[in-house]
Amino acid sequence: MDGSRLKSIIAYLRIYQLLPYQRTSELLYDLFNVHLSQGTIAAITQSCSDILQKPLERIMDCLVKSDVDHFDETGCCVKGILHWMHVASNFKFTYIGVHQKRGKEAIDGIGILPQFKGRAIHDAFKSYFQYDGLHGLCNAHHLRELTYIYEQEGQAWAKQMKDCLIGIKKAVEQTSQTANRLPQYELQEFETLYQLILEAGCYENPPPESNSKGKNTRGRPKKTKARNLLERLSLRKEETLAFMHDFNVPFDNNRAERDFRMVKVQ
Repeated sequence: MDGSRLKSIIAYLRIYQLLPYQRTSELLYDLFNVHLSQGTIAAITQSCSDILQKPLERIMDCLVKSDVDHFDETGCCVKGILHWMHVASNFKFTYIGVHQKRGKEAIDGIGILPQFKGRAIHDAFKSYFQYDGLHGLCNAHHLRELTYIYEQEGQAWAKQMKDCLIGIKKAVEQTSQTANRLPQYELQEFETLYQLILEAGCYENPPPESNSKGKNTRGRPKKTKARNLLERLSLRKEETLAFMHDFNVPFDNNRAERDFRMVKVQ
């Protein structure tokens, strides 16, 4: 077996099939009678990574120029220390970077979002809103939060809002087969329904009372999960309903979450 083919197999086993170094070494010996140490396998994997720098730069450039990108972050362990994986992806390209930090320092270091001028789809992590361009929020997250508030706290508005978002999603999917936007009357009906549900939720979850009544407490009064969600759905209404007004905007951020799956398995 020539060296280049052997390196390709090692990269395939390590990166795609997610085999640990020891099991990769055992498989090479069992199948090909090739004995390589774990250190050698690590060096070959690194050399393959070095070769991919130009394609990675091209992927990053395509993501920067895209109209819609998904962004997300998740914790990972690097040599026993907490790091963060950051993903930027669309329907064609995915870039995953690792950084010691989660917020703006990491996002600036990776460099995609600071240059991106399209619509960024994410889960409302505050650091993302520090960048220019349009935003869209993950409604899969909203549905999970609404389900919890309805099932665990018995708040009817949460079930109504969940049904509203799902109803809009179905209307968009059906209309997109023959047109590129919802009829104006339907947009207005959904907007009105959304606002009425918000008002009902806010009535049921008023802002917490101030701590300025002689109590020896510090800081802002704590808000409930329901109140926090209501404020997000209200303040970020445009980002929440972006998928209703522009059919190119996805309903959720599941693409970015799926892109993490294989790395998390590793």
